[in-house]
Amino acid sequence: MSNGRSRRRRRRLLLSKIYTLNCGTACFRQDHSQVGGPGFSRVVFCNEPNREESAGTRDDYCDNYVRTTKYTLATFLPKSLFEQFRRVANFYFLVTGVLSFTDLAPYTAVSAIVPLIFVIGATMVKEGVEDWRRKQQDVEVNNRKVKVHRGDGSFVHREWKTLRVGDIVKVEKDEFFPADLFLLSSSYGDAICYVETMNLDGETNLKLKQGLGVTSSLHEDENFNGFKAFVKCEDPNANLYSFIGTMELDGERYPLSPQQLLLRDSKLRNTDYIYGAVIFTGHDTKVIQNSTDPPSKRSNIERKMDKIIYLMFGIVVSVAFIGSVTFGLSTRDDLENDVMKRWYLRPDSSRIFFDPKRAPEAAMYHFLTAVMLYSYFIPISLYVSIEIVKVLQSIFINQDIHMYYEEADKPARARTSNLNEELGQVDTILSDKTGTLTCNSMEFIKCSIAGTAYGRGVTEVEMAMGRRKGSLMYQNNENDMEYSKDVTSAAQKVKGFNFKDERITNGNWVTEARADVIQKFFRLLAVCHTVIPEVEEDTGKISYEAESPDEAAFVIAARELGFEFYNRTQTSISVRELDLGTGKRVERVYKVLNVLEFNSSRKRMSVIVQDEDGKLLLLCKGADSVMFERLAKNGREFEEETRDHVNEYADAGLRTLILAFRELNEKEYNVFNERLTEAKNSVSADREALIDEVTEEIEKDLILLGATAVEDKLQNGVPDCIDKLAQAGIKIWVLTGDKMETAINIGFACSLLRQDMKQIIINLETPEMLSLEKAREKDDLEKASKENVQRQITSGKAQIKASRGTSDAFALIIDGKSLAYALEDDTKNFFLELAIGCASVICCRSSPKQKALVTRLVKSSTGKTTLAIGDGANDVGMLQEADIGVGISGVEGMQAVMSSDIAIAQFRYLERLLLVHGHWCYRRISSMICYFFYKNITFGFTLFLYEAYASFSATPAYNDWFLSLYNVFFSSLPVIAMGVFDQDVSARFCLKFPLLYQEGIQNVLFSWGRILGWMLNGFCSAIIVFFLCKNSLEYQAFNHQGKISGREILGGTMYTCVVCVVNLQMALAINYFTLIQHFHFVIWGSIAVWFFFLMAYGSLPTRISTDAYNVFLEALAPSPSYWIITLLVVVSALVPYFVYSAIQMRFFPMYHGMIQWLRYEGQCNDPEYCDMVRQRSIRPTTVGFTARLEARKRCRRRSEPEP
Repeated sequence: MSNGRSRRRRRRLLLSKIYTLNCGTACFRQDHSQVGGPGFSRVVFCNEPNREESAGTRDDYCDNYVRTTKYTLATFLPKSLFEQFRRVANFYFLVTGVLSFTDLAPYTAVSAIVPLIFVIGATMVKEGVEDWRRKQQDVEVNNRKVKVHRGDGSFVHREWKTLRVGDIVKVEKDEFFPADLFLLSSSYGDAICYVETMNLDGETNLKLKQGLGVTSSLHEDENFNGFKAFVKCEDPNANLYSFIGTMELDGERYPLSPQQLLLRDSKLRNTDYIYGAVIFTGHDTKVIQNSTDPPSKRSNIERKMDKIIYLMFGIVVSVAFIGSVTFGLSTRDDLENDVMKRWYLRPDSSRIFFDPKRAPEAAMYHFLTAVMLYSYFIPISLYVSIEIVKVLQSIFINQDIHMYYEEADKPARARTSNLNEELGQVDTILSDKTGTLTCNSMEFIKCSIAGTAYGRGVTEVEMAMGRRKGSLMYQNNENDMEYSKDVTSAAQKVKGFNFKDERITNGNWVTEARADVIQKFFRLLAVCHTVIPEVEEDTGKISYEAESPDEAAFVIAARELGFEFYNRTQTSISVRELDLGTGKRVERVYKVLNVLEFNSSRKRMSVIVQDEDGKLLLLCKGADSVMFERLAKNGREFEEETRDHVNEYADAGLRTLILAFRELNEKEYNVFNERLTEAKNSVSADREALIDEVTEEIEKDLILLGATAVEDKLQNGVPDCIDKLAQAGIKIWVLTGDKMETAINIGFACSLLRQDMKQIIINLETPEMLSLEKAREKDDLEKASKENVQRQITSGKAQIKASRGTSDAFALIIDGKSLAYALEDDTKNFFLELAIGCASVICCRSSPKQKALVTRLVKSSTGKTTLAIGDGANDVGMLQEADIGVGISGVEGMQAVMSSDIAIAQFRYLERLLLVHGHWCYRRISSMICYFFYKNITFGFTLFLYEAYASFSATPAYNDWFLSLYNVFFSSLPVIAMGVFDQDVSARFCLKFPLLYQEGIQNVLFSWGRILGWMLNGFCSAIIVFFLCKNSLEYQAFNHQGKISGREILGGTMYTCVVCVVNLQMALAINYFTLIQHFHFVIWGSIAVWFFFLMAYGSLPTRISTDAYNVFLEALAPSPSYWIITLLVVVSALVPYFVYSAIQMRFFPMYHGMIQWLRYEGQCNDPEYCDMVRQRSIRPTTVGFTARLEARKRCRRRSEPEP
């Protein structure tokens, strides 16, 4: 019943009568003449699902099913196989696997094919599981329910995916719109509804939408029983802010505009319900049009790994070529007096391979055989081992308790494991603002009234700086020092209100010297708004539904300080306030005559009310950039003090508004109202301009009251996180759909901007551009706009160039219109040069497409790793375009998370994700790959040396299954353990010394120098193993029976030495010894597995074990020389790396080496030593509160007089 009463009460509110700008007469414009032409050919029959004439048209449009998966059932096998075999190594092993079925193969086909099938199959299964998870999320979204008209005046619940163009749907409060809808009516009498588009454009303020008057009476389900309408409109496109169409109803045509369009994934707010007709479905909706297909992302390390594979393939071909030429020459000269010199190779049983008369052909066949034999230079298990490691790393990320958000019960989740190492190489972060940096919560924290500052609150930025430098920020403010103890006291009781000042609270403001101004100040907050109160009938508690969080914070602050707004009708606002004369609370009613709404060009909002005494008051609040110039000469009494306070608030990261008022006489108001009504009812294209002109004349000669300061509540830990990321050398760009003033305020709040930073602002809000817009010369406007943007970019570059050699920091701030021209092909590189030269970059009013284009520009032009982070559907294109997409799993939709590579619940977790997991994963994967090539070169080069020793006869030094299982069983476990568990420094030190992350940005751990160094180590180890083994066994008896060693004994000894060397090399390379890595389980365990296999395999019948039959039990194990040679060779092979690493660590330590020394010597908490390490940073820290404090120190030093 209460819901019904509330609904009936709201219906009587015809809010369009008092709104000035957002509501007005619909009119045909020049653009509507295009309807029906090219690009405007869509035809929609509303509420006629069974109409025969429309059946073909209806079926031509896509359904409402949305898919974000990478594969389908039909495409999984071909696409997944393509993904696997586009990897060079896999393709190479496919070719050698096919050749292994020929007589050219030096080993059996089974031993070559089985490892390849295992590797490819394991990777495909992993890809399938990850895509299946995406499929489940798609199913969740597509199976959401919405009420759909059944055709007989009743509505039934149906899944989103079943919606078709023309369906009539009923969406209720706080539900998402399932498709792009044409608004027909709402719970309000004049078809008004409030829409939150944060999921689309990042803005938290509610948008006011209004249906056509001709459909506004459709309030009940039964009204749609016979309803039919015919819509023609534009074709599907990505423009969120435009819509052109016409509706035919009962033979009349009506124009449609963006005011009637409700976009998919936006949310209905402050409105009980709406009825709408489906215009665009599924992939035709504007939000999906702004997204792109899920890309197949590969990390930079993986792409570089392909180049290493090419290098290794080149080495294989070169070695095979050298061996083949040598073999051909030897074969040609093999006959001596018609007797074969190399009779032991049995050339008489070969038709071509060893025929001296056909030496060139023999060399060519040998080349193919050698290419297969030397394939062991290339690790077949490399990719599958990396896949296993990445999956395990992803599990650790998912299970990290420090990235678990208990309040929402949301852990971090790596949705793909392909990009783990990229997390350690991020050069630029491109972040959304709303819902990503902020938590969509405004708090009233300070104010300036009559030139006096009130409010002892401390912002998160100030607290972060205080934690960094103790009481440095408070040393000149004793009151703030006293309050510093109180900030962390009891939890906040009122959402949106964090104001503490005993001079104002509890009614104490009445004793202040300017109590009359204070009364007008808070009265203005209680009256000047468009908030709708809702009273809970059971408790009598009042809650507020506001168009923006700012509005709600102001009304809540007024209520908490004694001015309670409790009721709104169509023409009045009721307030309970404290009367100065009597000192008692009284109820006052203010008659609302006009509401002049806020928009981005006006930057202010006003209401005209009449109080109970008959006075006409204009109450106004707005940005300081437009308000101070509107003050009357006698209204500037507190201007200087207020300006100072506003600057202080801005420096603390607060959003400020100036409050002012004036009294109107009745004649002046009547003239204004008459002109305003005429402008509102105008059907010309200049309607908005006419309204602006009228409001400009009334909003002047104001009397200043003061300023408000609200904190656009950042998510917990954002300033600290940004500061750490900046110290790590990561650049941070903010791409937001919000307006410029809001974005700048957030920039200050999270320390991306500071007061002494020079701002380069690029926009088209100049008088010249505005005049061209009014002239409506489209071609001239575009040309002039582009030239204007190019001129501003050139000017900005000149400023940066002139400041080189100084400590000046620059911030680039650009709006959406300017960005469109800056991203054109002939301008984008100049824009990027300017942006790279700035410490901070903020792109405002950016469309989803522009966010994606900026991300693509940074990624492709710089060649550096980019990370995009966002929480809404408007961020999908950006997340997919970046090297890494991180979705915030907040409260608003799942579109960003579904399209992301990694999901986290709060922005602050990015610090641990990058600085800890990113650094570890990058280091582990880099070391792992280098080690893989080291161990395979060690193994493969012994094959080459043995073949050279055996006259390049293509005879392998080892048994077939020794060859096949080397990478799979005998050397893979330690490297996998290193990839999962190794740590150069602990998580605590990763966070304490963010510059450690710069190893990844510089890519020092996977540079060509480091890669080639490991390869050289492999060649050295192979040479030591082969020659020591050969020379030790060549000329003496192998055992007490006097037998000399043959191929089986030499091969077995060499293989044992190789297995021991490459596994014990791991013990020297790792930094973090754990039970799993060190104590006999992985390193010693792998060696033990080799001995066990050699014994077990040799015990099998000879048809299976072939030349390995009992070689260990009967020949190797009983011989002391086998164990002595193994020990000698292993020590000799490890000495070069040990000496090198010791010298590097002692005299040329890298970042992690320096931190290890600090930890070893117990100097981790010594500020002097820690600063010495931090000074090694490759980039100066130019953003964050650390940079802000450094800037203050520099300013203080400059201001001190020289001695």
